[in-house]
Amino acid sequence: MFNGNNAFDAGKEGLSLGYQDNYYEILTVERIEVIDEVQLDKNGKDPNFNKAEEKAVKAIQKHSMFINGQEYNPQIDEAYMLLGKARYYDNRFIPALDAFNFILDKYATSNNINNAKVWKAKTNIRLKNEDYAIENLKKMLEESEIKDDAVMADAHAQIAQAYINLDSLPEALPYMKIASETVDDNELKGRFNFIKGQLYDRLEMRDSANMAYDEVIDLNRKTARIYMINAYIAKAKNFDYNKGNKEEFLELLTDLEEDRENRPFLDKVYNMIGDYHRNEKKDSLAVAYYNKSIKAFNNDLTLQSFNYQTLAEMNFDEAAYKTAGAYYDSTLTNLEVNSRRWRRISKKRENLDDVIKYEDIATLNDSILRIANMSEGERLAYFTEYTDGLRAKAIADSIAIAKQSRKGGIANNEFFKGGGKTSGPSAGGGNFYFYNPTTVSFGKLEFEKNWGERVNEDNWRRSASQNSGIANYNEIEDAGVAVSESALFNPQSYIETIPSEQKVLDSLTKDRDFAYYQLGLIYKEKFKEYDLAANRLEKLLTYNPEERLILPSKYNLYKIYGQLEDASNTSKYKNDILTNHADSRYAEILRNPNTQLATDESSPEFKYNALYKEFEASKYADVIRKTEEYITLYNGDDIVPKLELLKATAIGRQDGFDAYKKALNFVSLTYPNSEEGKQAQVIYNKTLPQIESTTFVSSEESTKFKLMYQFDANEASNISAFKTKLDNAIKYYKYDNKLYTSIDYYAPGKQFVVVHGLDSKLGSEGFGDKLANPVKEASEHRITRNSFGISSENYKIVQIHKNLNDYLNPSVE
Repeated sequence: MFNGNNAFDAGKEGLSLGYQDNYYEILTVERIEVIDEVQLDKNGKDPNFNKAEEKAVKAIQKHSMFINGQEYNPQIDEAYMLLGKARYYDNRFIPALDAFNFILDKYATSNNINNAKVWKAKTNIRLKNEDYAIENLKKMLEESEIKDDAVMADAHAQIAQAYINLDSLPEALPYMKIASETVDDNELKGRFNFIKGQLYDRLEMRDSANMAYDEVIDLNRKTARIYMINAYIAKAKNFDYNKGNKEEFLELLTDLEEDRENRPFLDKVYNMIGDYHRNEKKDSLAVAYYNKSIKAFNNDLTLQSFNYQTLAEMNFDEAAYKTAGAYYDSTLTNLEVNSRRWRRISKKRENLDDVIKYEDIATLNDSILRIANMSEGERLAYFTEYTDGLRAKAIADSIAIAKQSRKGGIANNEFFKGGGKTSGPSAGGGNFYFYNPTTVSFGKLEFEKNWGERVNEDNWRRSASQNSGIANYNEIEDAGVAVSESALFNPQSYIETIPSEQKVLDSLTKDRDFAYYQLGLIYKEKFKEYDLAANRLEKLLTYNPEERLILPSKYNLYKIYGQLEDASNTSKYKNDILTNHADSRYAEILRNPNTQLATDESSPEFKYNALYKEFEASKYADVIRKTEEYITLYNGDDIVPKLELLKATAIGRQDGFDAYKKALNFVSLTYPNSEEGKQAQVIYNKTLPQIESTTFVSSEESTKFKLMYQFDANEASNISAFKTKLDNAIKYYKYDNKLYTSIDYYAPGKQFVVVHGLDSKLGSEGFGDKLANPVKEASEHRITRNSFGISSENYKIVQIHKNLNDYLNPSVE
């Protein structure tokens, strides 16, 4: 039993060391990982608990004196307790219950009887039988006189845990209060008081919560310091910035920051101070402390995610959407994938995709076009000034790093410590040696000076060197000059990359203008940032964009200035539209705001409905042509994604699978936040993979067949008459209760007349022969046109992939 208890204590200590509490949720009473899957194995996974169980079993087998229903060895109930606890901490709850039940059944007079009842209840809680555990523990407390404070505290704590699991926090609170008052173990006292404070917080009893946290803080070094730090954090969240003494509060936070004992928890302390400064509207200080918290990372992924999320939200509030997107990306890397919070943040991040994309396009193309419009002299002056700065900095950095390397020996320290600060295009890379192209350039030259040209192979130092020895400082300066002669510092290397072809410049201009237009709509519709929306659209109009963007931009500016209550600009754009675009739909809307009804022939909804009827009539070419016109006409309207999806479907019906796939991809990527864009993405991801196969199925596997007649474009006028004749023949042969016909579109210039309802390929072809070679009495119903039979499954493949020739003329291997 001595060895078994030692092994049990070692296993329990190992569990505590490996367990990480989540202080952002209510703590569990015990530091044990919850495993959803019930373990039924006979052997445990932890060797310490295995050993404890083995020793307990050996004690029972060798020393039990169970005679005539009575145990005469008073230590055996202790062995059973050890056996049950070892199984419990090894997450084998069913076998643990057996051990505790044995004590309750066979050792009714044992001094461990109440302890066994508590452990049985704990086990039932782990098995999600909380109601049963609460009932048994309450019954024990009412009927038994419990003298052991540890058992009393454990019983109340477990009732509280069961109520917490059931989300009955008001019922849990009184039991946790008793547990915190009766427990003797200071580590548990700190934990129970902290849980008590969390319960008060959830019940919005802030003053009582702070008193509970003060009890944790007062324990100081008597309990785990992590409880004290998190008690300070919880109190900080409850601080009243309107009534509280801010100077004292900041002084307390500063003391926590400067206390050497708090070094392992600086990430939490910095985050606390960042929250204080953010509440005080001192954003620059807040950002500094959130970044310090990030750098002081100590395995708390949740805190790290909150730091990044807070920085993302601060940048979002400042309309720095690209920076906000980067911080949201970092937030997601610190969250469990598909958790509720991960999904919420992921949705916010997706909403920024378009604005980041179009801001990048606008900024880059603006820059290129601005430089492209400079004269040759202006370009040379611009890039000479830029490269002169780079050259001076590069030489200074290279010489400084070389001198540092000289002091540290041949093994260059900068490989490990990083070079000097970077500038220009390398500024985003940090101080790592290889992030700075200027220092890398110098490093290559310096290596060749010291070692000569070497082959990339083992034992390269032993081969003959063309040049060896350490370069003196004059050589270092010469190397600096060599670095400065790199193409990186030559203005012409930049000037040569500037596009000059009018076709390329026109494309850049078109993309830039469309990006500004999209940004105006995104800021207006998605983020309600009307000032930014107006800025982007006003700037677009100064570029004299293509005609299709001008009128929608003016109309959106009219709406934006209306939201901003800018009467002057609202009137300006209204008059502009009515004067210069009097025949437009937008002018009609301004004159009669109620004209946007679906019954109005000028409304996009009416035209969409008319187009859909044409789609149902298989007029796919007309649908595609008209949707393209309407998409241009109604650019920026909510109807556009619907038109795009209708167009994609028409393309699929007309041109087949590959064209449909490409069109759907465009819709899903261009309008990701619209219902149509989401629908296109679902079809792309789930439906297309199910129909992408072009392999025809065997006719023996099918039970439904069709008889097919082909018609080309020059025969279109005869198709209706042919269908009528075919219907009459079917009626003559009395098959009209089973067979029916249809005219099906296949491709531009090709249609099918299809007989449906046949049950075999032989039967379909036989019916075709019967129609082609009728008996004398049915000669007026003769149909001599060529036909072929096809199963319904293969007909579907032919229509989807437009591969009729492959079906009719299969390749011979």
